[in-house]
Amino acid sequence: MAEARIRRGGTARLSSAKGRATKGGRGRALKRQSSLDRLVEMLPVSEATLQRMASWAIVGIFGAIVVSIAIFAGLPGMARQQAADIAARAGFEVDKVEVRGVERMDELPVYNIALGQVDRSMLSLDLPKVRADMLKLGWVKDARISRRLPDTLVVDIVERDPVAVWQHEGQLHLIDVQGVVLQSVSASAMPDLPLVVGPNANRQTAGLNRLMENAPALKPMLAGATWVGNRRWDLRFQSGETLSLPEGDKDSAGALVNFARMDGVNRLLGRGIVKFDMRDPDRFVLRLPQGKVEEKPTDAAAATAKAPDAGEEG
Repeated sequence: MAEARIRRGGTARLSSAKGRATKGGRGRALKRQSSLDRLVEMLPVSEATLQRMASWAIVGIFGAIVVSIAIFAGLPGMARQQAADIAARAGFEVDKVEVRGVERMDELPVYNIALGQVDRSMLSLDLPKVRADMLKLGWVKDARISRRLPDTLVVDIVERDPVAVWQHEGQLHLIDVQGVVLQSVSASAMPDLPLVVGPNANRQTAGLNRLMENAPALKPMLAGATWVGNRRWDLRFQSGETLSLPEGDKDSAGALVNFARMDGVNRLLGRGIVKFDMRDPDRFVLRLPQGKVEEKPTDAAAATAKAPDAGEEG
């Protein structure tokens, strides 16, 4: 009697038991099952389900090809805009702005930027552009922009720290340590910060801070500083005196350390002296209120060194 065996994906085949008998008299299939056939039989799905899955996979691949062609043709832009319009009408539009991290700056410019976007749909809002616009604000050191659905834009601000007031061309500006202008200030509302004066003095603020670190005892007494000739500092103390320092980071730091040492020993500040001149490393010049000039030699100076003229500057 003929024996029938069904192969997946094929038709039934008949094989005769005669001529197919094994040595022990037992029949065997015409073709041994492959590993793939056994794996398919072990799956907990029917053959029909597998065929449907294969059909959907083919449809998916075809759909991906169609989408790729549409992207190349520029159609997604229209689709995205349509989707953004639908989302906005459904309530997914920037309606609220939550600002965090602001302590000193005015928040109004932040709101104006966040709510002033041409396209306020939550789907199409250009967050990198919003951040770039925020970073143009003087007070903003860094910013992080995020969405909170359905209608809120969250703005996390990192503010710059004001360290001085810069006086230039008759105007007063609050600046940070890098010299970035934060905002204008009026003379009647001056903050309790050092005043730096002169062209490009704002760009030298970091250097001034490093200079004053060499004399910590004098730093709280500093009222202001003038950047002279774009090369050196004149320091003004709260007690009214001016200290002229030499050019160069190393020379000015050394002169300031010497002055701090002498002030610690002789209490130079607060005694009515108008100006201390240390531009020459060999001479220490004191200018008194009556216009008199007193010269004292430094450790490396000659006792007979001549004092500079009282009107000399720069």
